[in-house]
Amino acid sequence: MYEAFHYLISFQTEVDAAKYDSLGKFDETVLSSLGEFGAYGLQAPEQYNGAGLTFSEYARLVGVIGKCDLALGTHLGAHQGIGYKGIVMYGTEEQKAKYLPDLASGKMFAAYCLTEPDTGSDVSSIQTKAELSPDGKHYVLNGTKVWITNGGLADVFTVFAKVPVTDKDGQIKQKMSAFIVERSFGGVTHSEPEKKMGINASNTVTLYFEDCKVPVENVLGQIGDGFKVAVNILNQGRFAMAAALSGTMFAAIKQTTQHVLQRKQFGNTLNEYQSVQEKLTNMVLRHYVSESMAFMLSGTMDLGAKDFQVEAAISKVYSSEAAWYCVDEAIQLHGGAGFMKHTNLERVLRDLRVFRIFEGANDVLRLFIALTGLNFAGKHLTALTRSPVGMLGLIMNKLRGTLGVSGEGASLVALVSPQLSDAARLTGQAIDSFGDASLYLLTNYGKGVINEQFRLIRLADAAIHLYGMVCALSRATNTIGEHPQLAEHEISLARLVCYQGFKTIKRCLSELDKSEDRKMFDLMKSISFDVCNHGGVVYRSPLGL
Repeated sequence: MYEAFHYLISFQTEVDAAKYDSLGKFDETVLSSLGEFGAYGLQAPEQYNGAGLTFSEYARLVGVIGKCDLALGTHLGAHQGIGYKGIVMYGTEEQKAKYLPDLASGKMFAAYCLTEPDTGSDVSSIQTKAELSPDGKHYVLNGTKVWITNGGLADVFTVFAKVPVTDKDGQIKQKMSAFIVERSFGGVTHSEPEKKMGINASNTVTLYFEDCKVPVENVLGQIGDGFKVAVNILNQGRFAMAAALSGTMFAAIKQTTQHVLQRKQFGNTLNEYQSVQEKLTNMVLRHYVSESMAFMLSGTMDLGAKDFQVEAAISKVYSSEAAWYCVDEAIQLHGGAGFMKHTNLERVLRDLRVFRIFEGANDVLRLFIALTGLNFAGKHLTALTRSPVGMLGLIMNKLRGTLGVSGEGASLVALVSPQLSDAARLTGQAIDSFGDASLYLLTNYGKGVINEQFRLIRLADAAIHLYGMVCALSRATNTIGEHPQLAEHEISLARLVCYQGFKTIKRCLSELDKSEDRKMFDLMKSISFDVCNHGGVVYRSPLGL
């Protein structure tokens, strides 16, 4: 782990992200160097040429990569985070022995192939087909996959397709399934690399599968398990995003801090002005929460947790939006220089935009966060009437009763350092308010709550901030215990996270049931309907032209 960390630290000096962005590809020497070091197999098992890192160790290294080039991080993540992750998770011993050694060493590249022209967030609607041949020896694969990272470089693909299966009643059902596909099977072609807004050096193409013959032994998992395989791979890959983007934020904050300390305006350096202090503080705050989420999640996974999909979704949503905020504010604090290419911030901002879209669009993940929590709360409705808690139970050991948190957060106060008692008390109050809001939505809307997206989005935002508060409290408490001489700054950060988070949660939850907010939601529906019906902006120019 330490050797890998120091290698990546020194490797940063070899990475010319601006050059690769301009060329639209990486130097072969860079990719070869990564392969020789073993960067393509950081989490692959050691018996298959991998490093066998824990989730937390992997997160630490990913953060280093996030500092220097997100396009490179995307290339590496698409290869091992999702590209061949399915083989690690669901592959047979024969499949692992055949593919993992070359994939982990970087001799072969991998790609994850799920998205299609008419299939984005609704993965169950894929149209790619895989039909069993008459002799039963292979599946014939036909379909198109779009926006596939590493697609033009990959030798091995994890491909999702629908397989027609006759059920017990004689009816043919389309079962989503996963396959390991080699380019050498034939029938695999790809487009020219896509022209993108950012992460330009990473390879992104459309893939075409035309009568590609896939041996039956290359089914990944079981026929019909495709949805589960796809989602679980994404959950595994998603956890590292917060770590990578924490690295990106770290670099932006460092660059911006140096600028505001040196730049003088009106006789003072920029850091002396309160407006700059507020911006810089909010940048650091978001980095602290994102990094805390990343290592809370990776630590939970290292302990063997299987149920972490909500935490992974929360960390992905929060960190992708926090990183955008951070770099946008970095550009603002650099003034006109921030808009110039030589500062490299404009490239980073372009690279960041896609992180709110891929591996689950944030809009969809917000609904997932809210609905998953409400589903769990609904199954425990009897307990909720006595001790309402809703989502936090899903986030931390399933229900407040398990946590021992109640009332004004007294039990939570007992779990943290005394210096954080005020912040813990606010968090406890937020937990209670969140539980009440969850119960309100369940009892007032029942199963129809799935259609209440205005409310679900606000509930999800509250859950996201609540998880951030808990992660910040946990991290700061740990620092106080292990490194008390370094804790003062983190205490301030954790307290501010909880103060701001409490206000945000209060606002989000207050909008769930007030009559004026119901009117606001109705107006949103009406205005959106008018715009769509008109094909764009409805109102005329004030000049009437």
